[in-house]
Amino acid sequence: MTVLIAIPARYASTRYPGKPLVALKGPDGEKTLIRRSWEAAMAVRGADRVVVATDDDRIRDHAMGFGAEVVMTSSDCQNGTERCAEVAAKLPGFDIVVNLQGDAPLTPAWFIEDLVAGLRANPAAEIATPVLRCEGRMLAKLLEDRRNGRVGGTTAVFGAGGRGLYFSKEVIPFTGQTFGDEDPTPVFHHVGVYAYRPAALAAYPAWPTGPLEKLEGLEQLRFLENGRQVLCVEVQAQGRQFWELNNPSDVPVIEAMMAEMA
Repeated sequence: MTVLIAIPARYASTRYPGKPLVALKGPDGEKTLIRRSWEAAMAVRGADRVVVATDDDRIRDHAMGFGAEVVMTSSDCQNGTERCAEVAAKLPGFDIVVNLQGDAPLTPAWFIEDLVAGLRANPAAEIATPVLRCEGRMLAKLLEDRRNGRVGGTTAVFGAGGRGLYFSKEVIPFTGQTFGDEDPTPVFHHVGVYAYRPAALAAYPAWPTGPLEKLEGLEQLRFLENGRQVLCVEVQAQGRQFWELNNPSDVPVIEAMMAEMA
């Protein structure tokens, strides 16, 4: 099966305008968010092609400057999945299309490799996405962000065989337990990566935005609201920390995590 990785990146983010071009300092120097996300995609084994998908000339010029292939997409795309659907239509022939969102530079290569393997092994699933069991420290950070009115990440609940039941920016399921920093918890952090079969991806833009997607602002809920099976693939951190860049306050958090990884 051939695999295309598309990295959606838009400049006009509601919460953080210009986010893809934000500089992140790491042990290897200062690089933009989109460059670090592209480098994460390039490290994935088994990927046949990697492209940056954008509607912004500034992002295009910057990405081409560090060697990325760029596919220009419409400014009418409501989210990364719609942008990936445009890319897949322009670059047909791939068996699996991966959406590595441009705000997840800490995504380990094996997250995507496990995700693709999970989709290959489950013919009934049309979309797959990784989930990471939270340790106590991660759960505490998610809860702290919500108490302070910030979205620190998305959580997922799933049933037998990894079938996705719901995704939320609230911390679900509820647990009143106390956990140590390294203790496993029943809460799973949804990792912002998707693998689609082309037919499901092509159908997505024609579906109306449902009430749950509108409320949560989560694109994957459109698949659930239209009866499509979303496979949650549990991945292992292997000692790595994971965080997405959603707010300006996440920049020092991610920089600290990169320093620890050095």
